[in-house]
Amino acid sequence: MRRVTTEERRARLVRRHLLAPQARATSVAVVAESLGAIHSSDAATVFLSIRARTDGLDPPAIERELYDERTVLRMLGMRRTLFVVPRAVRPLVQAACTDAIAARERARLEGALAATPGVSDPGAWLREAEDVALEAVDAAGEAATAEVVRAAPILATKVHLGVGRWALQPSAGSRVLPLLAAQGKLLRGRPRGSWISGQYRWAPTRSWLGEDQEPVAAPAATMALVRTWLRANGPGTELDLRWWTGLSARAVRGALAAVGAVSVELEAGAGFVLRDDLEPVTSPEPAAALLPTLDATTMAWKERDWYLGPHEPVLFDRNGNAGPTVWWDGRVVGGWSQRRDGEIVVRLLEDVGSEGERAVEEEVERLASWLGAVRLSPGFLPPFQRALGS
Repeated sequence: MRRVTTEERRARLVRRHLLAPQARATSVAVVAESLGAIHSSDAATVFLSIRARTDGLDPPAIERELYDERTVLRMLGMRRTLFVVPRAVRPLVQAACTDAIAARERARLEGALAATPGVSDPGAWLREAEDVALEAVDAAGEAATAEVVRAAPILATKVHLGVGRWALQPSAGSRVLPLLAAQGKLLRGRPRGSWISGQYRWAPTRSWLGEDQEPVAAPAATMALVRTWLRANGPGTELDLRWWTGLSARAVRGALAAVGAVSVELEAGAGFVLRDDLEPVTSPEPAAALLPTLDATTMAWKERDWYLGPHEPVLFDRNGNAGPTVWWDGRVVGGWSQRRDGEIVVRLLEDVGSEGERAVEEEVERLASWLGAVRLSPGFLPPFQRALGS
């Protein structure tokens, strides 16, 4: 059995996730393809993840590829998380993950509608609301939630969610539009405000893409998604894949068998790679990187000791969300944050030597120059990084 050392796993990470200066990409699409998917739960993460892996792409250039050229698309996917994925990967994620998520979300919304005054038949009511929402978005071309609600008054209905102190009454539109996106009928387009805003406009999928993407059967999509993950992140364990995809053990095991994944020996146990990915990977020159909250590299694996060491309790919050991290030579060595005056502050959690410290300082300067006057407000910021920025 082929043995893949921790050193080689880190080398693969640096090369394939474009963290070495010589490996940097020139387009958003290449970054998305290299990572498999870019986390988008925090709007700024997409831009900061791309910045760390490219040279010469400023926010307007990234926005052009996202919203004009549309080489990548934003969608709900694995683990009910928002991602930016390559255009060709969208049907795979939809069939392997999002269709099941949409079915669960629909059932949940119908349950909430059953408790909403004036709604006697939740299923029929929801179908009508979906129809008028799609008509309103189609008529507008692109529209924010508030604009759709104004155009379709049924969507202003207050849905009763939760009970007691947890009771909420959001507008139906704020639930129906994301559900339509989960069903693949709408896409999230350009946000209201700047690139750090997460309030996206909605667009009809077909008109946004200018074509119909052929649906993929769920088993084939699962197999292709597992292959995509292994290409970007292998070797990894079954637990890594189950966590990242949100799929069952049975589905992951079936996909691993279907793609012909090969077992390899890792220092922490058994892992898998694609059959054509067994050649050794040599370590590149040591490089530093500043990765944002929920970056796809930091979050790509469930079993993280080989690149995270003992730092997870410090750099992650209690829900398992990673804050901004400092990387050196394929491993996490600290955290960073931005102060209110724009200063980028770093704290290293281990000794990286003078070469590492200089490289981190250069990355701090590169990030500060790229951000300019922009002030970040991450939605997920563990106490360690929050304290740095205070």
